[in-house]
Amino acid sequence: QPPPSPSSKVPTHALQNGHHPLSSLSASHRHHHCLLFSVGSNTMSSLSVRFLASSLPNSNRSKSRLSATPAQTVAPPSSGAAGIDAARLEQRVEERDGYWVLKEKFREGINPQEKVKFASEPMKLFIENGIDELAKTPLEEIEKLKLTKDDIDVRLKWLGLFHRRKHHYGRFMMRLKLPNGVTTSAQTRYLASVIRKYGEDGCADVTTRQNWQIRGVVLPDVPEILKGLAEVGLTSLQSGMDNVRNPVGNPLAGIDPLEIIDTRPYTNLLSQFITANSRGNSDVTNLPRKWNVCVVGSHDLYEHPHINDLAYMPATKNGRFGFNLLVGGFFSPRRCAEAIPLDAWVAADDTIPVCKAVLEAYRDLGTRGNRQKN
Repeated sequence: QPPPSPSSKVPTHALQNGHHPLSSLSASHRHHHCLLFSVGSNTMSSLSVRFLASSLPNSNRSKSRLSATPAQTVAPPSSGAAGIDAARLEQRVEERDGYWVLKEKFREGINPQEKVKFASEPMKLFIENGIDELAKTPLEEIEKLKLTKDDIDVRLKWLGLFHRRKHHYGRFMMRLKLPNGVTTSAQTRYLASVIRKYGEDGCADVTTRQNWQIRGVVLPDVPEILKGLAEVGLTSLQSGMDNVRNPVGNPLAGIDPLEIIDTRPYTNLLSQFITANSRGNSDVTNLPRKWNVCVVGSHDLYEHPHINDLAYMPATKNGRFGFNLLVGGFFSPRRCAEAIPLDAWVAADDTIPVCKAVLEAYRDLGTRGNRQKN
């Protein structure tokens, strides 16, 4: 069944005063939701994860857990807080012909990916149908020019296509956009029909961000595959590189007896905004690096809000439903940072405007040098 609209009724006993209900649990009970990460500076092999044992008995997993304590008063910042350098707030990108490009004065010391982006706008491959011409070009010809070589190795990631140059030359992995991980039988059958033709080279992945990836794709087939995706209500647009990744929600949305809110309407709205209803949203495609967003639906925190760039935590304020915001989560083999509270509550109707505001601030002010520091 289709998910309910974002205006669906939220249990009024679940939350109050702009405070997430996890605040009502004791410290020992909150351990049920904790992951502790210890990440080394060089390799993934240095990652260690410790799951803290839960002291919360199964018999207590009832809706009574959803009651919340009033929000604590937060002291205002001291008047002696350091100011921000005005130069740091100068916009680093500008709009040209419908696309956002890095200003000339900020191009010194940028990373290789940024150089590829301003050499040729990646979204033109989709919005201006550049993929049709590229798909007709033999790989031997593509390899002769750096521009077209960068097209298949880097810029096609804006269309969700990842060239497997080292391990499977000439074959691509295609990543989709599947908000909240919801898929239909018709969509799944279409994906199966795509990979079936590739025999042993064709397969599919289910990702950690509730998404599909299909493998074995060859470049000449891409335009037809994109049309087929659109016909069944899917897209692969803006799913790789410096774009917003698949919006994540509660995997049990709509059937979880302990859910606070059905996350599907919100993840759908986020995905529609991010891709402009699968037409391509060039306002948010030149980010300093990838960007993750999630909407939390229950106490279980399936969505891992602590490692997302923006996480919506359900909360009511003065009887009105909305979200507290976490920002700045980062998780990679080389660096891990836990998202922090923004000390802000937004009404549910402002889910998209606040996402747009955060994305535009990141696009305009984010640094374009070392991607591990951004």
